Amino acid sequence: MKVGTDGVLLGAWTSIKEGRSLDIGSGTGLITIMLAQRNERVFIDAIELDTNAFKESLENINSCDWSNRIIVYNCPIQNFQTDKKYDLIISNPPFFIDSTKAPNSERNSARHTDNLPFNDLINSVIRLLNPDGIFSLVLPVTESEKLIELAQGNNLFLNRKCIVKPNPTKPSKRVLMEFSFQQKEIIKEELTIETETRHQYTKEYISLTKDFYLKF
Repeated sequence: MKVGTDGVLLGAWTSIKEGRSLDIGSGTGLITIMLAQRNERVFIDAIELDTNAFKESLENINSCDWSNRIIVYNCPIQNFQTDKKYDLIISNPPFFIDSTKAPNSERNSARHTDNLPFNDLINSVIRLLNPDGIFSLVLPVTESEKLIELAQGNNLFLNRKCIVKPNPTKPSKRVLMEFSFQQKEIIKEELTIETETRHQYTKEYISLTKDFYLKF
């Protein structure tokens, strides 16, 4: 769970704004480091509940070239107290709501919504986002529909979304989304990761992520 396609896609796709960014549920620091790499005028606070992931993120961040612009906190977002407001809030959140759990408690925490229900996520975004800020995240298709409805009920509106397909023959699996407090015409995009041949990536996917993969 250290480097997943969801995180790489979100970190590469999201609109990035100069100023302060907040990564909710930052895991081992992947998206946080990508944001710092993308813009030298971005300062990132990262929040991670799991202690082992937090420790690994410190190791990863301290080893990167942009560590002086990153602070990591080991706490639940619900308890995170700050006077800051953020220009970008980003999250690759847990999304399983009612499904069988794995024996590994850390994996459960990263994948199931027990510690970060969608209500708590939205409330945290409303509390911490600048009036003209962006909230960006990735979810499976079904869960994305639930979150869009919940966000709109709290005056947080979908402005941009990208439907992601694994390959041309399979249905969409993920949705990349951007929200703000402004209601606008939704920008709709599509992205296919692989061609019909396994591990052969589309030009669009390579173009989006090549700055973050050594093999590209």
